[in-house]
Amino acid sequence: MADTSLPRFPPRRGLGRTGFTATAVGIGDVADRTVPRAELVATLARALDAGLNVIDTAPGYEDGLSEEVVGEALRGRREGVFVIDKVDVLDAPVAPQVEASLARLGLPSVDLFALHAVRSLEQWEAVARPGGALEQLEACVAKGRARFKGISCHHPDALVAAVRSGRCDVVMFPLGPFVDARYVEEVLPLARERGVGVVSFKTFGAGKLLGDTEGYGRPLQARPRGKVSSGGEARDTPVLPHLTVAECVHYTLTLDPDVMLMGMGFANEQDAALHAAAAFRPLDAAGLRTVRERAREAIQGKGEVWWNPPSPEAVAG
Repeated sequence: MADTSLPRFPPRRGLGRTGFTATAVGIGDVADRTVPRAELVATLARALDAGLNVIDTAPGYEDGLSEEVVGEALRGRREGVFVIDKVDVLDAPVAPQVEASLARLGLPSVDLFALHAVRSLEQWEAVARPGGALEQLEACVAKGRARFKGISCHHPDALVAAVRSGRCDVVMFPLGPFVDARYVEEVLPLARERGVGVVSFKTFGAGKLLGDTEGYGRPLQARPRGKVSSGGEARDTPVLPHLTVAECVHYTLTLDPDVMLMGMGFANEQDAALHAAAAFRPLDAAGLRTVRERAREAIQGKGEVWWNPPSPEAVAG
């Protein structure tokens, strides 16, 4: 019986020039080796049941477990789902990595392979040179291992060069309350102008905006806490500022990527994220500014912000 506790998400618009009509929300990494595989598969299937039709994975997500879970969840329901996988090692032969990923997925092909975590303009230039990773990936596409190609990237300059090259069908990059302004002001409009699909991530700032973490559940090395008295007994409570799920989701959807990826490995995470997305109303300029200001406060003291190039003026606002 279908789970009726989640809102339904119909396909919204084309993903760049791919011809695929995507939902506004996509399914991010769901791998967690502390959770039984059957539970991970069921949680992913629950998101698919809600209509989400874009799913992202990579070999490095829990050492291949994510790909295996995605493949299992898609058995019997592959049609109508846009599957994104990654090439993690950019200075190693691409074809063996592609074949290994497809084997873990149990699929003959995916919709998109992206070169993963391109971190600088220099790295983009290296992968784009003759014989480099991008040319090797293009050969894999020509052999039918994927329909499209692109990059996942943590540097606006590299993204601008990638979009202008005409060699990427989709670009994946950070969009959310705490990102470098150039992602929003330069990369996003350029991709739209050139018909390149945009898939965003870092809606929650790797979890930093929602909780006291250095990212993806890693505890803070120095965790500020305050004392709260309850029933005559003192107890510790976090004192760092946080944003809400709805603030992060509504901010990112207001920026309007083709697809906003969110990690939703547990049912309660899905409930919060998808109900927030279903209740979306665009924020006005003042609302965007307020969320950015609160995000700037919430991320302080929580470690490296690796998705933003180091710059004193890096963050939008």
